[in-house]
Amino acid sequence: MIELSKRGWRTIKRYKLLDIVGFILVIAGIFWIILRGAENQGYFWQWFRVPRYLYSFKNDEFTAGPILQGLKITLNITWISLILTYIIGLIIALLRLSDSLAARIVSRVYMEAARNTPLLVQLYFIYFVIAPILNIQRFTAAVLALSLFEGAYASEIYRAGIVSIHKGQWEAAYSLGLSTYNTYRRIILPQAIRRILPPLTSQAISLIKDSSLVSVLAVYEMTMQANAVVAETFLVFEIYFTIAAIYLIMTVTLSQIVNLMERRFKAYYT
Repeated sequence: MIELSKRGWRTIKRYKLLDIVGFILVIAGIFWIILRGAENQGYFWQWFRVPRYLYSFKNDEFTAGPILQGLKITLNITWISLILTYIIGLIIALLRLSDSLAARIVSRVYMEAARNTPLLVQLYFIYFVIAPILNIQRFTAAVLALSLFEGAYASEIYRAGIVSIHKGQWEAAYSLGLSTYNTYRRIILPQAIRRILPPLTSQAISLIKDSSLVSVLAVYEMTMQANAVVAETFLVFEIYFTIAAIYLIMTVTLSQIVNLMERRFKAYYT
C-alpha cells in the first residue's frame, strides 16, 4: 500500500511538472509570435521609455504618470458601476419573479433591450440623448451605461440563483409567518449568494474589461490615456501590452479575492 502511495505521488508530481512545462512552452510560444510579428514589421522595442508614463519622482516625491492617473479613473468607474450593477441586477431579478404582470413586462423589456444591443451603442445613446436631458456629466453617463448594461446580465444570475433554491424553503418560511421580504432577506438570498458568487465574479471581471469602452466618451480612464500616449510616442506595443498587463492584474486579483471569500463561505456553512 505504501509502495502504491509513493508511486501514485510520483505520478502526480510528474503530471504537475508536465503541466508547468506545457504552460511555459505556451507562454514562450505567444511571446515568440509577438516578437516575430513586431520584427517583421520593422518594429524596434523601446520598453525603457514606458516607466515615465507610469510614474516619476520629482523632488523625491512620487508623481503618477498619465497611465496611473487613468487607472485611478478606471477604478472609480469600476467600483461605482459594480455596486450599481449588483443593485440593478437584484431589483430586476425580483421584478421578474414577482406576481405583477406589469413588473415582469418592464423587467423583460429592459433585459432584452440591454442584452441585445451593443454596449457602445448604449454609451452613445445615454451620453447624447439621456445625459443632456438629465444634465449629467460624461463620467456619470459612463457609469450609468455600464451599470445598466451589466445589470441586465447580473439580473439573470440572481434569478437563476433564487430559482435554484428548493421550493420547500419558501414553504417553511411562509409556515413560520415570515413575509416575502423577510423570506428573501433571511432565507433565500443568503443561500442564493453562495451559489452565484462565481458567476457574479465573472460579471465583475467583464465590467472591468468593458470599462475601457468609455474612452469613446472622452473619459480619461486608462485606455483613453494609453491612446493619448501612443499618439504622442508611437509606442504601440509597449503601451498596450502594459495596459493589458494592468487589466490582467486587476481581474486576477479580483478572482483570487472572491475565491478566498468562497472558501470562507464554505467553511462557515459546513
